[in-house]
Amino acid sequence: MSAEPVSDIAINRRMRGLDRAFEILDFLRQRRKPARPNEIAIGIDAPKSTAYELVNLLLKLGVLEHTDEDGRVFLGRKLYFLGLAWQTQFDLTRECKAHLAYLAETTRETAQLCMLDGCKYTVAMLKEGARPFRISSDVGEAIPIPWTASGRLLVSHMSDAEILSFVPKADFILPDGSTLDSQEFLAQVRAARADGFFSFDSIADNFTHCFSAPVYQDADVCVATLCLVAPRDDAAKNYENYRNTLIQEARELSSKLGETPVRFSTVAYG
Repeated sequence: MSAEPVSDIAINRRMRGLDRAFEILDFLRQRRKPARPNEIAIGIDAPKSTAYELVNLLLKLGVLEHTDEDGRVFLGRKLYFLGLAWQTQFDLTRECKAHLAYLAETTRETAQLCMLDGCKYTVAMLKEGARPFRISSDVGEAIPIPWTASGRLLVSHMSDAEILSFVPKADFILPDGSTLDSQEFLAQVRAARADGFFSFDSIADNFTHCFSAPVYQDADVCVATLCLVAPRDDAAKNYENYRNTLIQEARELSSKLGETPVRFSTVAYG
């Protein structure tokens, strides 16, 4: 068997280096605080020499920045400006701001735009409701899909086998230590797909109820969800109003992104 061409070896090394660089960025994003290069090496299971080399390169590019005299680094401001540039071109986040503001103003509850980040759920944008305390997740925080109402909708275009392959088995372990049966989860996914809506008492805490409606960019794939997070008592008192308002806003946002899916015409209101 012939040896791998030198050019192919160089390309593969660059690709591995690029993969490692993104692993560093993801590690710091999920950690949500600065780290030393040796901590990063352990966190991404990489040789220390590789981690130090890539950290230094990312520092030179402004993608990472030093945060203290002990050598800790964190995500740099260049990423912020890149994010702003992306946001101005990405129809979903640009269009959803008015819908989030309307939902928060109309219901007085916290409104969110939620999406998938790899095999996790995350809040991409939010508008706080008119309450003296905060009841929503942090923007960008990675959360297991089965823990969330939106998660049922965001994977609803997949087959059962694809969902079970996509969602890590450990993510079916809930915050209280119990395990959500995978078949029960799949049944909830199918019900959410059929209804064009899903809500439940939050698994992550004991006092909120989460409402979620799908945002479609084509007729098949739920690319995001609009959500409301409300105290359980208020959610029960205003359930139909919150549900109908949320579905309507998700429908209007979907229509701005492309042709409104046929399934919206079958959603029952009231």
